[in-house]
Amino acid sequence: MSLLKFLCAIITRALFILVSLTGVWRVTWVKSNPDKEDYSYWFLTFLLLPLVAEMIITLKRRNGKDYKWFSPPIFLFLISIIPSIWILELHHQQNKAIGPECKKLDSWGNVFGAITPNKTVGNITYQHYLKNINQALTAVCSNDWILALHQILLILLIVGKWLLPLGGGVTRDELSQLLLIFVGTAADILEFTSETLSDVKDNSPELVYIILAVWTWSMLQFPLHLAVVNSKPNSDVDPGIQEPSFLTKHSTDIWSIVEALLIQDGPFLVVRLTVMTHFDVFHQMLVFFAIKNFLVVILNFYRLVIICQDFRTAGRSSVRGSDVP
Repeated sequence: MSLLKFLCAIITRALFILVSLTGVWRVTWVKSNPDKEDYSYWFLTFLLLPLVAEMIITLKRRNGKDYKWFSPPIFLFLISIIPSIWILELHHQQNKAIGPECKKLDSWGNVFGAITPNKTVGNITYQHYLKNINQALTAVCSNDWILALHQILLILLIVGKWLLPLGGGVTRDELSQLLLIFVGTAADILEFTSETLSDVKDNSPELVYIILAVWTWSMLQFPLHLAVVNSKPNSDVDPGIQEPSFLTKHSTDIWSIVEALLIQDGPFLVVRLTVMTHFDVFHQMLVFFAIKNFLVVILNFYRLVIICQDFRTAGRSSVRGSDVP
């Protein structure tokens, strides 16, 4: 294993662990009482143990290479970070009306103020530097913290997949297609969570669970690579060899349609229609994205019909050709 691949495998998983630890630290701080800190939420760090074990096993047995159809480090990273985001989202929805004064990250001054704590002259600055950083970070608004975790999570999934050594049978062209799909998927997911959760009213806490459940379900697209990676070396069939089955020939197309219908746009459309009809929330952006999800669902059904018709036409043509003497 080359040194570069080894470093990429280590750095990627180290970033996964760092972000997960940041989420656990934020949960511990949010859930702590003013009089007494609650350290029980640090048990969430046990969810990092499978990721550490996977790193050791992969480096030892597979030389750091990922799998062709499935990415264990990305899946285990999601397992380690998603519970923290759930707790933060639920806590924010329950306490957003009585939240303390905070600094919003809506200007460069506030951003730099959160990154660089106030400096004073003397030895006190160096002795209490970490404490000042902690105070600066905890002063940021809860909603901005959660949004930042969502954004970092999605960006790290894309960059992490790029850095991870390629699995057996995966080409660079397939990886580039997968990364482009990840970028579009991440943008849609971030828009869904940020916009839809902002529409939640105080008297509809069950909607928060529905949105988070659909968001968690949609995140399962990232460990899976079935929408891009081919199941066969080429699409040409030699003469005299039996035609491949429908699922074998169009496996990637079928999986991309399944992702749109059952994992992303289909569930997103159901949630947005529920928000508009059952919870009586209505605004232009919600209608626009609901129409967008509806169009994606309809176009994927149309694409499925076209693929089936083309396969039948090709099958009939091959049968006719074989009957000609």
